[in-house]
Amino acid sequence: MLRIENINVFYGGIHAIKDVALSVGEGEIVTLIGSNGAGKSTTLNAVSGLLKIKTGGVKFMGKEIGGLPAHEIVALGLCQVPEGRRIFANMTVLENLEMGAYLRRDKQEILKDYQKVFERFPRLAERKKQLSGTLSGGEQQMLAMGRALMGKPKLLLMDEPSMGLAPRLVQEIFSIIKEINKAGTTILLVEQNAHMALSVANKAYVLESGQITLSGPAAELAASESVRNAYLGG
Repeated sequence: MLRIENINVFYGGIHAIKDVALSVGEGEIVTLIGSNGAGKSTTLNAVSGLLKIKTGGVKFMGKEIGGLPAHEIVALGLCQVPEGRRIFANMTVLENLEMGAYLRRDKQEILKDYQKVFERFPRLAERKKQLSGTLSGGEQQMLAMGRALMGKPKLLLMDEPSMGLAPRLVQEIFSIIKEINKAGTTILLVEQNAHMALSVANKAYVLESGQITLSGPAAELAASESVRNAYLGG
């Protein structure tokens, strides 16, 4: 479904992403793990069209999307849940969800998708008229996920969904990620909590200093001594 082909991304003179190549098959959860500053978010932002790729390509469902503007990439069915949630704090929960569907014209289906989001995240249903900036961190993460789902993604990019959340909420968010995947959405997950990410993923890649250094089935990487020592606390 997604093929990243040796992309290179620069921030000014800094070579942030170096010949990164990875693939995501339909129906999979693929995770990209690595320490802070390794280039994980940069990789997702390059795929989403938020950052310019210097060389290399990105194919989504066989179509080259490297260089397309971000809104055209969303229209193809590739949506991102950004790091730090990035909800619209001065808008209500419902208005945030409406923003997720801004490219859609299928009004009846949009109404059904609101209901699906509220069934998946009952706390959002209870707070749908509340200003989003007043939600807790966990509720804001649920809203960011719900907003992306309103775009009807075939592939969902998720950037650090567990960041800043209490352990109990991390478990809840990862259960929801598995549910979303089971319901038919393919997921590319960037996550610093390597233990949780590897527990839900089919396939994993390790990114260090902008380069892929390891890849393979998630269970194999979770059992690897070098991954355990570096990312799983030994």
